Amino acid sequence: MTMQEFYDGKAFDAYKYFGAHIENDKVVFRTFAPSAERVTVFGSFNNWTEEEMKRETEVFSFVSDKAKPGDMYKYVIYTKDGVRVEHCDPYGFGMELRPAFASYVVDISEYDFTDEKWMNSRTKNYNSPMNIYEVHLGSWRTKEPQIDENGEIITESQWYKYNEIADELIEYVKKNNFTHIEFLPLSEHPADCSWGYQNTGFFAPTSRYGTAAQLKELIDKCHNAGIGVILDFVLVHFGIDGYGLAKYDGTALYEYPSDDVGYSEWGTCNFNFSRREACSFIQSAANYWLKEYHFDGLRMDAISRAIYWMGDPGRGVNENNVAFIRNMNTGLHDLHPTAMLIAEDSTAYLKVTAPVEYDGLGFDYKWDMGWMNDTFDYFRTAPWERHNHYHKLTFSMAYFYNELFLLPISHDENVHGKATVIQKMYGDYDEKLLECRAFYMYMYTHPGKKLSFMGNEIGQFREWDEKREQDWDLLSYPVHDSFHKYMKDLGRLYKTRKCLHDAEYNMQTFKWLVSDACEQCVYIYERSSGGSIMICALNLSGMEQTITFNAGRKIKMKEILNSRWEEYGGDIKKSRKVISADTDNNITLKIKPLSGRLFDVTL
Repeated sequence: MTMQEFYDGKAFDAYKYFGAHIENDKVVFRTFAPSAERVTVFGSFNNWTEEEMKRETEVFSFVSDKAKPGDMYKYVIYTKDGVRVEHCDPYGFGMELRPAFASYVVDISEYDFTDEKWMNSRTKNYNSPMNIYEVHLGSWRTKEPQIDENGEIITESQWYKYNEIADELIEYVKKNNFTHIEFLPLSEHPADCSWGYQNTGFFAPTSRYGTAAQLKELIDKCHNAGIGVILDFVLVHFGIDGYGLAKYDGTALYEYPSDDVGYSEWGTCNFNFSRREACSFIQSAANYWLKEYHFDGLRMDAISRAIYWMGDPGRGVNENNVAFIRNMNTGLHDLHPTAMLIAEDSTAYLKVTAPVEYDGLGFDYKWDMGWMNDTFDYFRTAPWERHNHYHKLTFSMAYFYNELFLLPISHDENVHGKATVIQKMYGDYDEKLLECRAFYMYMYTHPGKKLSFMGNEIGQFREWDEKREQDWDLLSYPVHDSFHKYMKDLGRLYKTRKCLHDAEYNMQTFKWLVSDACEQCVYIYERSSGGSIMICALNLSGMEQTITFNAGRKIKMKEILNSRWEEYGGDIKKSRKVISADTDNNITLKIKPLSGRLFDVTL
């Protein structure tokens, strides 16, 4: 990086210059604070005695022959108003556990990856299965509380370290036929309840779960087990904590100076990407996680808030932010051609996943929030009223080919009074289980990559709470154990049947066979690719339906999955009966209420 690149917003490796770096057996501290009157550094290496940093135009630096990896340090910014503020290092590679906030001197080269085979063969998965398991690392599983001989709690349940949880998490992910893990933000944050979305350490993996080397070990193990890893990356806003980026040098260095656009709906500070130094900061952080930690992709949070002023289309497009996104994505694609950039965006802004050279934003995938909202609205509706809402389940295919969509059932849909997926389903306990199995058959046979939040696969009724691990004891109940088996089998079919993931962004690979049976609430569609053909038939009414459809050619259908089979908690004995089209290529199916049938097709 050159300083000119930094000032122009073109730097992607600013973290290699700023922060604390080991150079010639010494540690060099550098921080960007153009409006500060003076800056000092103090830490465990100098008995927390402030030492003056040398000013070089807008950068302050200090060279220490005492500091070493593992030492803590802080910067003290003295503003021109005479205020003294202690700060963590914006480019620090490690931080103390909240509420403390000192940065750590970290040698980020201390871990040697062994995942060359994975990295060399990695793709963006356009024609491969991508079944993402979204995980909040602190509440997937926790260590049991320690209890003394009198039954008194000595220590509460605790978090596992990155490397401690690696083997168990990887085994679970593989058994459940997920292909990728997506972690909620792992960069340092002060409030557990923010889940990592209010960052104070954009380059520091949270110390809740261990060190930088331990996180790298987790990712390395995932890759060697054939599992991809995606990081939820927060680029639009940051925490307001006084020791972080807010008013870092006494002025609005990273945020907007105006409160009208300076604060987000979450009470955080919005990044001001008309400041090119802020652009260099964020895109360097994005590059850092991809390069130094070997993440396979970044899920970019709250892109709608970057595209539009305050996320409101009525206030217009924020052209500076859009230009920044395009420049960042272009640079990241050049540096990491096989890494995935995924936009969480709920707007109708055009060309989110189109290449920048074709006036797009340059993302590889976009979350299909419209599909998610329409589908949940439909399944909340009483079965006898669904004929009035029939096309909520057909509408998604009318726009599907406009972008490269990913179907998300994320943490946001399992918390804060929204109810978990299974609770969203209409009906009593048994009906919810039936509906949920049909819902997931629809999801996994619908074009688009998949994402599901932890706990969904076991039919968890309790909303997610970051303070508690998942309700694994549900698996001791036969109905939930059967539901879990269904989800594993559905994932296996998605991974192994080419037509369910290959060429899915080609409109020739999807065909509606029944898409107007409003009164019956029956949907039938075909997926095909490279000689692999499947037909999915759904009856989402409250009554058994018999329907005849034309297959368009002479085919034979063998049922391979039925959401009402007994092994999944249903009431139908498993059968592999073959159904053949008649001389007019017609097929007649009976479908139980609130269920789905999935067939392999041969010509």
